[in-house]
Amino acid sequence: MSVRTPDPAWNPDDESAQSRAEESLSTRAGWLTDLELAEVRGRLPLLYVEAVPVRVDGLGQVTEVGLLLRANAVGEMTRTLVSGRVMYGETLRDALFRHLEKDLGPMAFPLLPSSPVPAAVAEYFPLPGLTPFTDERQHAVSLVYVVPVTGTCEPRQDALEVSWMPPAEAASAAVGDELEGGRGVLVRQALASVGALR
Repeated sequence: MSVRTPDPAWNPDDESAQSRAEESLSTRAGWLTDLELAEVRGRLPLLYVEAVPVRVDGLGQVTEVGLLLRANAVGEMTRTLVSGRVMYGETLRDALFRHLEKDLGPMAFPLLPSSPVPAAVAEYFPLPGLTPFTDERQHAVSLVYVVPVTGTCEPRQDALEVSWMPPAEAASAAVGDELEGGRGVLVRQALASVGALR
């Protein structure tokens, strides 16, 4: 069962591609075919953005953390973060917003950080042991942001639900074991960066 988010179809050899030159790069130019993506993943690290969605109180203190529940490639239920690749020509802010909307729905109303400086940086390797983070498909670098959301989250794509929990529970070892690729460490780092862990 594939849980991969499909890339939109785009053929650069299409004659009408030239007439669409004014279109936003975020709608077509950053996508690769499965074969191209596999080749790139074997040669270069890829850039990703990841978001830890949170709910905050009137003082800006984190009260809840949202983690996605989904089925992985072998059908196991796992937790994960909002994440995805940054496309060619796309700003970090645009990529972050696109993935938040893709995973949480258009009514999540995320409050994107005013600075592009991430709360944490994760480097994923296909072989375990180099860092706490692994991704058997590739070497990837991920910029991680803590993003308050103010609206209603309706998970889409391959996410089945968003589970909201207190920061201490989200940072617990039990929840960390449910997160893929070492992301339990990442959640703790991100929450510590905003003072949500005591």
